[in-house]
Amino acid sequence: MSGFTSWLSQLDFSIIYDYGIIVAASLLCIMFHEVSHGLCALALGDPTAKNAGRLTFNPIKHVDLMGLLMMAIFRFGWAKPVPVDMRRFQHPVRGMAITAAAGPLSNVVLAFLALCIRAAALYIYYRTGGPVSNFLVTFFEYVAILSVGLAVFNVIPIPPLDGSKVLYALLPRNVYYRILRYEKYGFLVLMVILYVGLLDTPLNFCRQALLGGLSQISAFPFYILQRLFG
Repeated sequence: MSGFTSWLSQLDFSIIYDYGIIVAASLLCIMFHEVSHGLCALALGDPTAKNAGRLTFNPIKHVDLMGLLMMAIFRFGWAKPVPVDMRRFQHPVRGMAITAAAGPLSNVVLAFLALCIRAAALYIYYRTGGPVSNFLVTFFEYVAILSVGLAVFNVIPIPPLDGSKVLYALLPRNVYYRILRYEKYGFLVLMVILYVGLLDTPLNFCRQALLGGLSQISAFPFYILQRLFG
């Protein structure tokens, strides 16, 4: 028993704690992204996602295990796509593009809100200390990082990512339907590009630039408070 106790005491539980926070933050980002797709589609006249039970924050409905693993390890990933029937839109191509754009845009909004909460928690932590504020700082920092990563990753114009559907809306109609025939090969192309690291530099640059800009904006009010009240 003493041997087991000694082995247990040497384990680094901070790693488990960190990954627990990362998984929880990943789930929040993924659910926010997918529910935003469904709500946008519903607003434009397509209730398919609602009828499929996808307008929910139940993670089981949205999580793709491989996509969640990618989020936790590489800071970008994906979820189960929300079902959308573009034939129900009054303007199918435009409606599909707007619905697709709602996902990445929602993650930018979520990242900004997370950074605002983080800045507030950080301000409270510096003034009072305490584990609750420290947890909030860590959790919402991960939410912001992962949400920005999800937004940037999904604007890549390669199927099945959201950016491809926005790009298609800008193409002539005959080109649009011609490309749709090859959409099923998009995921394979995407995996090859990610494997060889072709997108690493532009993805990291965009992620850091967006995260830095949102951080500056969200922290400014608390910077003023710090200067006023110390």
